[in-house]
Amino acid sequence: MSTPNPTKLQQWLLYCRPGFERDCLQETQVSPLEASANSGFLILQGKPRLHYDQLTFTRQLITLLAEVSELPDRDRLTPLLAAIPDIPAQFSALWLETPDTNDGKTLSGFIKRFQPLLEEKLRASGRMAEDPSLPRLHIFFPDKNRALIGTSDPRNSSTAAMGILRMKMPYEAPSRSVLKLAEAFEVFLSEDEKIQWIRPGMRAVDLGAAPGGWTWHLVSLGMQVEAVDNGPLKGVVADHPSVKHLRLDGFRYRPKHAVDWLVCDMIEQPGRVAALVADWIASGSASRAFFNLKLPMKKRVEALNEALVSIREVMDKKSFKYRLKAKQLYHDREEVTVFLARIKR
Repeated sequence: MSTPNPTKLQQWLLYCRPGFERDCLQETQVSPLEASANSGFLILQGKPRLHYDQLTFTRQLITLLAEVSELPDRDRLTPLLAAIPDIPAQFSALWLETPDTNDGKTLSGFIKRFQPLLEEKLRASGRMAEDPSLPRLHIFFPDKNRALIGTSDPRNSSTAAMGILRMKMPYEAPSRSVLKLAEAFEVFLSEDEKIQWIRPGMRAVDLGAAPGGWTWHLVSLGMQVEAVDNGPLKGVVADHPSVKHLRLDGFRYRPKHAVDWLVCDMIEQPGRVAALVADWIASGSASRAFFNLKLPMKKRVEALNEALVSIREVMDKKSFKYRLKAKQLYHDREEVTVFLARIKR
């Protein structure tokens, strides 16, 4: 068992999509202590502060406090309780987690059985409190004999266990791509912004709409949608009264009047998509946008940074304020989702 030495540099535990460990590490610019390919997590050391909102490939950001490296099979409770540091004194939640891998999934049964036992002990000792501003306690099991113990700041981390927000597949949606846009609305927007920016009757454009997953989600929110794609729409959106299907090139189309939302999930070079969406927002054709950037197999971070820099260059020439955020969502694959919005002063 090991506990942190106050003279050591800050250590971090980060979760990511398996296979993106190198990208996660590269964007943090922090020295790795452990970063195995396809493991779904990293241990980093050296940077006193990381900002979750600025990390695209990081699912969860945890301050690492201790490690138990040889958990016994019969009594895991005793060594784990002993390893939890005295500071912070209380936690708002206890999250037992595993890597998002096939091996990690085999521990799910153990996690469900073990969680209430550990939580009962923590509550009995006064370590748990009903205060959402307190840090969460994370115990991460890379395997059944090892546990990493840390905390997350509710203001600087994901609000979802394991950093994964799973969306339910709607029965009528024409494709699973609907999950990406549904997750984006939840991840990028605050509750107040949802009330302000998602209202029945708003107008939206979906570039590269076919077969209609993103269009379906916009319609489910009460919006009127222009679905732009030379390909066919499927299912209920094909004849929906709130959908106008335009068989046109998504890179050439512009609406006659400004719309509230632009969404785009076209399979195209990230730089080209970034330039297209930036022009829509900068010119006032749309107020805000969700769009996906399909990243190359190599140099993902470089391709993403180039795309985001190009957007900022376009937006900075304007006098208005804007918000630009990027995140690799759980339902994304070889891509990241970007939010760009013009912000009123």
